[in-house]
Amino acid sequence: MTTSTPAARSNGQWAVDGTTPLNANEEFKAADNGLSVRQRVLDTYAREGFDSIPADDLHGRLRWWGLYTQRRQDIDGSRTGTLGPDELSDRYFMMRVRLDGGAVTTGQLRTLAGISTDFARGTADISDRQNIQYHWIRIEDVPAIWERLEAAGMQTTEACGDTPRVILGSPVAGIAADEIVDPTPVIAEIVERFIGDPALSNLPRKFKSAITGHPSLDVVHEINDISLVGVVHPELGAGYDLWVGGGLSVSPRLAERLGAFVPPAQAAEVWHGVISIFRDYGYRRLRNKARLKFLLADWGAARFREVLETEYLGYRLADGPAPAVNGGPGDHIGVHAQKDGRRYVGLAPTVGRVSGDILSALADAAEAAGSARVRFTPHQKLLVLDVDPDRVDALLAAVEPLGLTANPSPFRRSTMACTGIEYCKLAFVETKQTAADTITALEHRLADVQLDRPISLHLNGCPNSCARIQVADIGLKGQLMKSADGADEFAYQVHLGGGLASVDREDAGLGRTVRGLKVAAADLPDYVERVTRAFVAGREPGESFAAWSHRAADEVLR
Repeated sequence: MTTSTPAARSNGQWAVDGTTPLNANEEFKAADNGLSVRQRVLDTYAREGFDSIPADDLHGRLRWWGLYTQRRQDIDGSRTGTLGPDELSDRYFMMRVRLDGGAVTTGQLRTLAGISTDFARGTADISDRQNIQYHWIRIEDVPAIWERLEAAGMQTTEACGDTPRVILGSPVAGIAADEIVDPTPVIAEIVERFIGDPALSNLPRKFKSAITGHPSLDVVHEINDISLVGVVHPELGAGYDLWVGGGLSVSPRLAERLGAFVPPAQAAEVWHGVISIFRDYGYRRLRNKARLKFLLADWGAARFREVLETEYLGYRLADGPAPAVNGGPGDHIGVHAQKDGRRYVGLAPTVGRVSGDILSALADAAEAAGSARVRFTPHQKLLVLDVDPDRVDALLAAVEPLGLTANPSPFRRSTMACTGIEYCKLAFVETKQTAADTITALEHRLADVQLDRPISLHLNGCPNSCARIQVADIGLKGQLMKSADGADEFAYQVHLGGGLASVDREDAGLGRTVRGLKVAAADLPDYVERVTRAFVAGREPGESFAAWSHRAADEVLR
């Protein structure tokens, strides 16, 4: 008698298992491409209103055009994980404007400001993906918003959804005196050729890209699905080192080098090869295992590179060097010389929160200083480019009343926060105001403490790590806990000692969780002050916060 070996369970890899959908998300994507919902918005939903939108479009395909329903204002954090999307959703949307490389003109900035004022109740947040995010958007207003954006050369195409999301780009691309290679042409080519292409608009999950040619490694390349990082090959000259498979959320994993050198002329083609591998071989059966990092973990870098070269490129990439960690802080805050003798000015708002009025006034101030270009950064900051040297002081004076400064305190400079419970359906706690209040308190409490480098503080409203909590010096994951009287209160689980490569961090890695430690939002300034003072008192000469926190005893970190 013989027995047959059971077939391995399908992971939903198109190139292995076929394209039969294995879950509800894959079914609605197979039924109709997400990009096709645009015409229904124009023809039906904007005319007939919110109630005319069926569920698969409302909670699914509208994301392909940058639209998520925002959280109902009367739903507290205790019900985040128990209610369905219809119960959590308000009749308004968050809209994400796709700004590849974070680059806008002052004219485009005024368009963004006008949309905020006219359609979004003045809201506008700079995300850590170099996007602008609005809230309170009505479906009836979406066609008018698209018309304004597209007339100004901007778009919301594939700003969300299982798509190639916005491409992070160096904010100092093309202007920095120490730039290795200018990524602007590569970003433009990818956007022109591939964004909005139906052949790439049904991926297993989102696909995040980052490209920089600056030695500061200013695009958080270790946590993207693909990153191209500027290096100089000893024989082939300037180009890119290829990284694949990074991502955070509940299963964080840093990207890996493939050891491959990518010439600028081949960069868009290599990007297309990597995203095509993800489309064809990515896992689709379970959404929580569908990011590229899981495929890379199973395959390894060597096999991934082999498949890329043999099945998708048809040629071998040259081996290449790793990027050096020597290029200065990647947030570009402050006043810096451009290669043409003008200046770029890096400004810090508070945790990325701006408004239509601020954006409009910033455009005025930039133009008065001789600039027509602004860039948003992956650190929720912004840069004004091309400033005449003799107008720098006037620019700084003009933007200070807007809440923008080129000389922020260490904690204002290095604190980030996600959207939080104010608008996000996934959040358990408030983040933006908590972060702002904590910054204000720490500026007063730690005024006597000299830090040779800022301690980064990242607040997230849920486990998904939109604010990159596992790679912050102090990462805070929002959750609820019981107060002394038994009521729910906002609190945070603490991660310590994470970081990404920069001049300040040669030991990039994920933070450690302090077991059993939760900090109430109201106690957050007390905790950060306490751990900062413990660090200053207990560190070795030149030791980073990350290195200290990884060796410190738990009781010191509480």
